[in-house]
Amino acid sequence: MPAAPDFPPAPDKVLVRRALLSVSDKTGLVDAARKLADLGVELVSTGGTRKAIADAGLPVKDISELTGFPEMMDGRVKTLHPIVHGGLLGVRDAPEHKAAMEAHGIGAIDLVYVNLYPFEATVAAGGDYETCVENIDIGGPAMIRSAAKNHGYVAICTEPSDMAEVLGELADGGATTLALRKSLAARAYARTAAYDAAISGWFAAQLGDEAPRRKAFAGELVQTMRYGENPHQAAAFYRFPNPRVGVATARQLQGKELSYNNINDTDAAFELIAEFDPANGPACAIIKHANPCGVATGASLREAYERALACDPTSAFGGIVALNSKLDAATAEKVLEIFTEVVIAPDADEDAVALFRKKKNVRLLTTGGLPDPTAASDTFRSVAGGFLVQGRDTARLTSADLKVVTKRAPTEAEVRDMLFAFTIAKHVKSNAIVYAREGQTLGVGAGQMNRKDSARIAALRAADFGLDLKGSACASEAFFPFPDGLIQAADAGCTAVIQPGGSIGDDKVIAAADERGLAMVFTGVRVFRH
Repeated sequence: MPAAPDFPPAPDKVLVRRALLSVSDKTGLVDAARKLADLGVELVSTGGTRKAIADAGLPVKDISELTGFPEMMDGRVKTLHPIVHGGLLGVRDAPEHKAAMEAHGIGAIDLVYVNLYPFEATVAAGGDYETCVENIDIGGPAMIRSAAKNHGYVAICTEPSDMAEVLGELADGGATTLALRKSLAARAYARTAAYDAAISGWFAAQLGDEAPRRKAFAGELVQTMRYGENPHQAAAFYRFPNPRVGVATARQLQGKELSYNNINDTDAAFELIAEFDPANGPACAIIKHANPCGVATGASLREAYERALACDPTSAFGGIVALNSKLDAATAEKVLEIFTEVVIAPDADEDAVALFRKKKNVRLLTTGGLPDPTAASDTFRSVAGGFLVQGRDTARLTSADLKVVTKRAPTEAEVRDMLFAFTIAKHVKSNAIVYAREGQTLGVGAGQMNRKDSARIAALRAADFGLDLKGSACASEAFFPFPDGLIQAADAGCTAVIQPGGSIGDDKVIAAADERGLAMVFTGVRVFRH
């Protein structure tokens, strides 16, 4: 490990005499270059950036005038040169560095504005392998890292907002402050880290490597929060590059700022409602503490909401409402009858939005669409000292996937009810039991330490709200290890059961089902959600 050199302290203010600009995103470039030129700053640039500045009639040197070498190898080699990196890394007040710069004709570079080749955008646009590789920037990250390391003397900008801050300081005396240079350096390293994370993740995907030796990911700050799950916990919300459609991409039309718990619950709600294709009709999910307290389909969106609400109107108070179709005024009017934290939908019509404006604290989000529930992606969960990564649960069942294991086969209506209930159970915290009939949840038992209690609690909730479980389907997201949970469901009135199967006690559970005249199917698919 290199020993720390005995450098003099970095100055608070550094006059900017020379700036190096090399950007792929030229938004605001000419305006920034003009302001720098007006301050007497010498401009040095490369390729298309230099041309854009010159075309605006501003004096600008090509990088080759500094290095004595032309750009070569299709532009791959242009800034990787001692003249450039010496100008970035030289500690101006260190005698040895100063002597080296003078001996080799290396001029100091005080400001760097670099944004990187659009690798992430190229991947998102479906670029082929060769195009993606060609959009991996090399010189840009090298300059960013050099400038950031020498932040005692160099200001590094990687985004237009960074340049705006620097220009604001330069307007008062033409110098940057150490505090700003430190802040810019931190942002710059975060940018190169995110860039490298995107590249390494793309390479792993190209190679089919599901568990690379090192896993990197990065997010962009969306908002800082007043607190996390509880007032004593700090929190912030970050968005991944090229994010999945959902709460991270949603447009908030109105309402208070989203809290940590709001975002967590809204994500759970929208992921559940994405299971229901709007082409098959309206659907609504109501979520409380990341668990569904009611889910239903309907002939209209309002009816779907009313049927979902009927499952547990007590828990729905202060909950999250997710809709799979455009929010209309009739539905909005009904939703606003009780206190609701967040409503999220693909879209909302003007009349619905007008109604929500009367309830200024209710948050209304639109997403522009639904995520594909079958699209593969990773999910992350932190643990002490590390994190777990797994593929998103994309399991989806049809009637062809069901294996009848009882003497009585289910009717077509029971099959529909079982598939509906199992879809909901996939989004209920384990242990999970869901009773449903005719596209409506009737009772949900979530997060219990044994399956029998989940079956009992779900039945009690149905009874509390006057919902008859006779003729309902019961879904269990994992197998029944013993007959007791199934017997509890049968005693509650269900006539059809869907479960993964695979327990050493399957024979006893099947026998109990046969004794009670139930139809039961195995899916062979477990959908735990812990």
